[in-house]
Amino acid sequence: MRKKITPFALLIMAVFQLNAQEVTQQLDSVTLTGTRIDLPFKENSRTINIITSDAIKKSAAVNLADLLQQVAGVDIRRRGTGGSQADLYIRGGGFDQTLLLIDGIKMDDVQTGHHSMNAALPIEVIERIEIIKGPAARVFGQNAFNGAINIVTKKNLKNSTSATIETGSFGQLNGNVTAGVDLENSSHIVHVGRVTSEGYRINTDYDNANYYLKSTFNKNAQAIEMTATFLERKFGAQNFYTTNPTFNEYEETQNSLIAFGTTFRTEKFKIQPRVYWKRNQDIFLLRRDEPDFYRNMHISDKIGAETNASYTSELGVTGFGIDLSKIYLRSNNLGDRNRFMANAFLEHRFSLLDNKLDITPGVALTYFSDFKFHAFPGLDVGYDITNNFKVYGNIGYTYRVPTYTDLYYNDPVTTGNEDLEPEEAFAQELGLKYISPKLTASIAVFNRDADNLIDYVRTSVTEDVFTAQNITEVNTKGLEFDAAYNFNMSNYKQTLAFGYSYLDDNISDQNEELSRYSLNTLKHQYITRLSTQLFKNVSQNIVYKYAERTTGQTYNVWDTSIAFRFNQAEFTVTASNIFDADYIESGFTPMPPSNVLFGLRYTFK
Repeated sequence: MRKKITPFALLIMAVFQLNAQEVTQQLDSVTLTGTRIDLPFKENSRTINIITSDAIKKSAAVNLADLLQQVAGVDIRRRGTGGSQADLYIRGGGFDQTLLLIDGIKMDDVQTGHHSMNAALPIEVIERIEIIKGPAARVFGQNAFNGAINIVTKKNLKNSTSATIETGSFGQLNGNVTAGVDLENSSHIVHVGRVTSEGYRINTDYDNANYYLKSTFNKNAQAIEMTATFLERKFGAQNFYTTNPTFNEYEETQNSLIAFGTTFRTEKFKIQPRVYWKRNQDIFLLRRDEPDFYRNMHISDKIGAETNASYTSELGVTGFGIDLSKIYLRSNNLGDRNRFMANAFLEHRFSLLDNKLDITPGVALTYFSDFKFHAFPGLDVGYDITNNFKVYGNIGYTYRVPTYTDLYYNDPVTTGNEDLEPEEAFAQELGLKYISPKLTASIAVFNRDADNLIDYVRTSVTEDVFTAQNITEVNTKGLEFDAAYNFNMSNYKQTLAFGYSYLDDNISDQNEELSRYSLNTLKHQYITRLSTQLFKNVSQNIVYKYAERTTGQTYNVWDTSIAFRFNQAEFTVTASNIFDADYIESGFTPMPPSNVLFGLRYTFK
């Protein structure tokens, strides 16, 4: 039976509305770094969600994919658990249309957007997450078609070490160590972790490893930051990509990053140069016990250099930058490919009427060696009605070139298309946000008119092969509510949060039996989170998630956690899917039944 969201529920959401954030004082102190012009959260004229480090601790999430599922308008479609494989969507669209960044470094993959979440960092090293909704191509380039997520990592742990061990259902056994050291002229953060499970059904076991290093050198003068990551996933992929029960699918991925950057500042100038190298390696076996039956191997490398800058004058703030990168792909299926990309960005923020009105026009120019030049103009406008109320709107063009999988992939049920055209869209948004010490709230309506969206389709239900095609026209309309209410009880801080998003895709000449991706968006998404603390050393968190997809599938999922703190030790119990919902997020693999995870963390000071 399909469940509907009642008018009463909508009224409640309109009054409170979710934001997965913490108290307003914390948000006011946050300066957004995932934008060309650094701005306090309150002054930005876009729809942006901030997940703070405190909110991460209270979320009951054990990895980034689980955490992002608690934000309305963000659709994380997992295959299996443990953060092994997940696709990332913002406001519908496709998994290639949302960009993931780490400290502003673009983690896009030329092979496929399926690999975006391979770069997901362990939550122990994340300071906050900035979620920019709507077209962000003029800021980040072509992969930010529907939005972008910037992971901001911790800067310093001040000579502390924490060790965590977890065990639970399905043979889960996890462990990690996170250490920070602050020296006279340098500081360092190191994280080493491993996440394993025997699997909740046949061939869904995993063995994942995370290695992370962040160092700041010469910190008393011209500081230089270095970031290095190595993230490895090894997992059984039963029915992740096919319904054939005789296939015993298996996959391994490795994602690496090393980056160096610095910041030059004067009274009016800020310049941030950076160089980086990123690699993703993917091995897929259709039959785990027969490696020679069908095997795909892809290795992609990206070498990049970029400079972002801003200049403050009497006319406002100007942001500009350039990003150059060279991409190489070696693949037994897609062939050996390479692509050169160049991006240039320019925007200016005008502040008028005693700084109540802000107007920010901007444009990005992008060049691809295998596609033509393209421009993405856009405009943001905001007006402060009061110190707490802000109305804002933005319009912009956005664009995405096909991945190499879209162009060249070939297997018995999937075929690429070398004649694909780039995706294009024109998007508009109007929103209102309210920020006060107890309540943060926002509402936004948006429209996106897209041409040439890429989907994998077949001509009839008897056809086995899905072929990459450009869909002629797609119109997407949507609505989002977000809010969090903070209050005190027994002298402890409590947070009640709500979130709702609605999407309506108008796709010509498509149906769910012929389309692989386009018709599986979240039509209705409702999220509630209650974080409470009634005793000094005990805190609780409960999350409710409701989803209705355009295919008609609906599901309700409840997660909860409780934490007991004793001096430097913390004991946690996390229960997921506590009412045993039966549902699929992506592919053909049901998500796990109710399960529990016990954890113990000790911090050495």
